[in-house]
Amino acid sequence: MTTQPTLSNWFSILALGVIWGGTFMVVTIALRGYGPFTVAGARTTLGAASLLILLKATGHKLPMLKGRALSLMVAIGILNSALPFSLLSWGQQYVPSAFAGISMASLPLFVLPLAHIFSDEPLSLRKAIGVLLGFAGATVLIGPGVLQIGSGLEPLGQIACLLAAFSYAVSSILTRNFPPMDPLALATWALIIGSVCLTPVALALEGVPKWAGAEAGFAIVFLGLLPTALAALLRVTVIRTAGSVFMTLVNYQVPLWSMAFGAFVLGEVLTLRFFAALALTLLGLAISQWSSLKKLAQRKTPIE
Repeated sequence: MTTQPTLSNWFSILALGVIWGGTFMVVTIALRGYGPFTVAGARTTLGAASLLILLKATGHKLPMLKGRALSLMVAIGILNSALPFSLLSWGQQYVPSAFAGISMASLPLFVLPLAHIFSDEPLSLRKAIGVLLGFAGATVLIGPGVLQIGSGLEPLGQIACLLAAFSYAVSSILTRNFPPMDPLALATWALIIGSVCLTPVALALEGVPKWAGAEAGFAIVFLGLLPTALAALLRVTVIRTAGSVFMTLVNYQVPLWSMAFGAFVLGEVLTLRFFAALALTLLGLAISQWSSLKKLAQRKTPIE
């Protein structure tokens, strides 16, 4: 049953927007010294190690899993870290970081219908209209290049970023339906499984990584600690307490932050297509999440 979002849920959404909005810029910097699977594997492994240390320091225990819970957790680990991290890292070799950030705004297009079918968050007519507008935004974002696969790898990079959003959407539904578990333990398990999946792939395809300089090296360390470990914990907590649909509100901020970081820090050129796609996607999100936004404006959110 969906619960009323608390004030701490809203603060978590704000924090995640800034953290994830800047993540795409940091991934671009890390890719200057490392391969995409090394970046994905290293951030997952560092994130898992960080949360294991936090578990130990706070006296929490990592419960053993078996049966359906283990199968479900393996799926969450793959779809929430291993697969999307790999897709985004690979895709960002060919597309601007701002594109990757805006593509995350398409996540609610997948979450809303999936939550209607497989979870406890029904899809209303208003939300359906919002999904259609968001789909139009995603179509504008990709542009006509998607039909020109032979012209280079940029279209495939675009598709990879959108597939990462779909992967996150499916993992949100699975996380919402997972049996009761401490959010810290759940986030830790997800990253451990992601690390186990990614590490052998990275070693096989790109070899043992070496220190590639302060810029790329510290970028990977940052990715493992903040947007992976901390964000995974916040994300699981929000989904478990406020729902996967509420979690999609973070996607209002991520595109804005990613475009800002990309333009002002990396010097990326943002075309009119980027802004048109952003406008359509945010309009769709506003329509689909109107009830939640209205409650926020009326300040009826309870304080934990």
